[in-house]
Amino acid sequence: MLEPWHEFYGLLGTAAAALTALLFVAASIGASVLTPERAGPTRTYLSPVIFHYANILFLSLIALVPEMTPTVFGTVIAVAAAGSLIYSIYIFQRLFRDGIADLADRLAYGAVPVAAYAVGLIVAYLLLAGSLKAALYALAGASLLLLVVNIRNAWDLMLALARRATLEQRPHS
Repeated sequence: MLEPWHEFYGLLGTAAAALTALLFVAASIGASVLTPERAGPTRTYLSPVIFHYANILFLSLIALVPEMTPTVFGTVIAVAAAGSLIYSIYIFQRLFRDGIADLADRLAYGAVPVAAYAVGLIVAYLLLAGSLKAALYALAGASLLLLVVNIRNAWDLMLALARRATLEQRPHS
């Protein structure tokens, strides 16, 4: 079923794993700004990016399992998408309570992941209903959207960490 998609999911998973590793390196370098006082923003902004990259990696690995049946794949996608949707809705709500989130952040950190995981539930339904081609294209689109928006989010985070580190290193006058 997924044989024609082998390279796509191989590259998608590789990208997600590499970007996760780079984010860990960047967070390690900027560890001085990840203080207990900033735990809330870390949970709202940094943790979801890692979560979404891990989700993409998980999806890619599951898609590469040999001889995956539509029923098993649909069931796995349904469970993963449902849990991820709940988590993403929680993060989206946090963004509205956070005074520093602007419209771009609310879309990129909140609305887009919610939409991507909602599509995941539709994909699961399509897989279980036998609409394989539509399901696989929808899953590819949602996965790519999630990857691209999290590249944007990781860049946004690294800029914020760099700015904060620069401000903290300036001599106080």
